[in-house]
Amino acid sequence: MSTNWGRNYRISIFGESHGKALGVNIDGIPAGTKLDLDFIKEEMQRRAPGKSEFSTPRMEKDEFEILSGYINELTTGTPLCMIVRNTDQRSKDYSELAQKMRPGHADYSGLMRYKGFNDIRGSGHFSGRITASIVFAGAVAKLILKEKGIHIGAHIKSIFDTEDREFENKDRNPEVFESLRQEFLPFLNKEIRVPLENKIRAVKDEGDSVGGVVEISVIGMPAGVGDPFFNSVESELASMMYSIPAVKGLEFGAGFAIAGMLGSEANDEMYFDEDENIKTYTNNNGGIIGGITNGEPVNFKVAIKPPASISKKQKTVNIVTKENTVLEVTGRHDPVIVPRAVVVLECATAIVMLDCLLEAEKNKGL
Repeated sequence: MSTNWGRNYRISIFGESHGKALGVNIDGIPAGTKLDLDFIKEEMQRRAPGKSEFSTPRMEKDEFEILSGYINELTTGTPLCMIVRNTDQRSKDYSELAQKMRPGHADYSGLMRYKGFNDIRGSGHFSGRITASIVFAGAVAKLILKEKGIHIGAHIKSIFDTEDREFENKDRNPEVFESLRQEFLPFLNKEIRVPLENKIRAVKDEGDSVGGVVEISVIGMPAGVGDPFFNSVESELASMMYSIPAVKGLEFGAGFAIAGMLGSEANDEMYFDEDENIKTYTNNNGGIIGGITNGEPVNFKVAIKPPASISKKQKTVNIVTKENTVLEVTGRHDPVIVPRAVVVLECATAIVMLDCLLEAEKNKGL
């Protein structure tokens, strides 16, 4: 099933944007794991709508309710089930969309896949709202990884034509990651924030939207995690990242730029540090060689497309009248989803890293 993911840390997501609730069932959490519910709440609030002028005004509190697998502040080892109840739906905003297909949305592809029975309200199960389940599962995974000395950080590399600098070694530490986590627009170069905010406001006023790129870094992953070919760490991360609505690109390390390098430039030369640990001078391969971690930071970038719901008039088709027509999307929508996507990408990464780590431990590779 497309709603299930994982070999060891297994998740199953459910729900629709305008349904009664959405949620996730998590299997594979070790019994006796203590959950920091305050941390999980903070992660959920980072993704929640209505927190900024640059996000949809839909007011959802995203308060989660754990139904099973947790008692006396500890996990039981049985599946952990969580739901978030939807409270601020406006389904009437979508009445026109039963006939007119929205460009950039899954209206037409979903219609063909589910023969017209899919829920179109708020994009139904295709909605980015479903990523609340990924954030919850990922927040739990973050807590488990933290106990193993593994940390995940991210920043906005770009929005539209505004560029931040890339992660440097000095940035890859838990303190910097936590500082970025506290910001709605997490940039390494703080000076670009105000000019960018003005650009987003201008785009919003025009009824349009913008996309961007997020850079993610994982520190503390030991060497030897992963497998070659189909269960490579890159394969697992790609499977998860492309499961997130609006993700359209992914590159590891130097990414596409590595194709323009000489082999002598692309290869990450190696050395022993003062503690006799094997390190590399560069990280063009993003901490993964042959599908397996090499002990360097796992580093990659994810491209997020502009939100498809815009109020500008766009050409489309009416599937009932069989006519070409024009659609002007109404309702409550984000002019940019990149800031809210940061925590989703972090948590999605945590799910993958934990699943791969558990696989390595199961195979006694570590």
